[in-house]
Amino acid sequence: MSLLSGVIRLLGRKKILLYDPAKWISANMSSSSSGKRLRVLVDMDGVLADFEGGFLKKYRARYPDEPYITLDDRRGFWVSTQYGQLRSDLCEKAISIWESKNFFIELEPLPGGVEAVREMANMENTDVFLCTSPIIHYKHCPYEKYAWVEKHLGHDFLEQVILTRDKTVVTGDLLIDDKPDILGVDPNPAWEHILFTACHNKHLPPNPAQRRLLSWADDWRSVLDSKRQ
Repeated sequence: MSLLSGVIRLLGRKKILLYDPAKWISANMSSSSSGKRLRVLVDMDGVLADFEGGFLKKYRARYPDEPYITLDDRRGFWVSTQYGQLRSDLCEKAISIWESKNFFIELEPLPGGVEAVREMANMENTDVFLCTSPIIHYKHCPYEKYAWVEKHLGHDFLEQVILTRDKTVVTGDLLIDDKPDILGVDPNPAWEHILFTACHNKHLPPNPAQRRLLSWADDWRSVLDSKRQ
């Protein structure tokens, strides 16, 4: 049997849509959670890595004479939008910070996050993936996100990284993320969104339909246990 015919026969059995990356991810990760097995998706920026603190530090260093917004005064997910409201040209200056080399790799871990993810990954019947959206200005960001994971979680954890601009296409039981509204092509994603409290969303009123983690010191273990029942 020729190599080509063998490949064709294998593809015929598997029926993988090689041209669709989103479906490839879903096909090759473990199947939908059954019984007590759990798939947890964890965001990076604002959940594991201190995006807001890192941004403010570098913004003030680069633009020491420009107005800035303290972490206590942050409102809304998009930093650049709030800075643009402060003064129109500050929007682009804010964007220039996270488009710069070494921004993402130099972000400090948020307290307890790395330890929590390590503990999750060692739990029985638990699959943990870091599900993060790279910025469209891709010169530095994707590489630095992988480098950050290797630096803080180790080389083996690179296998657990999912880079996607649309998290609704990724299958999971839980998504821990600081963005209040996560929209995409799938209006009913498989996961339950657990809102991770950050400076930009802490002022939002309680939403009975959405659970929160106040920080990694909060009882995240009980959130996982609740999805196993």
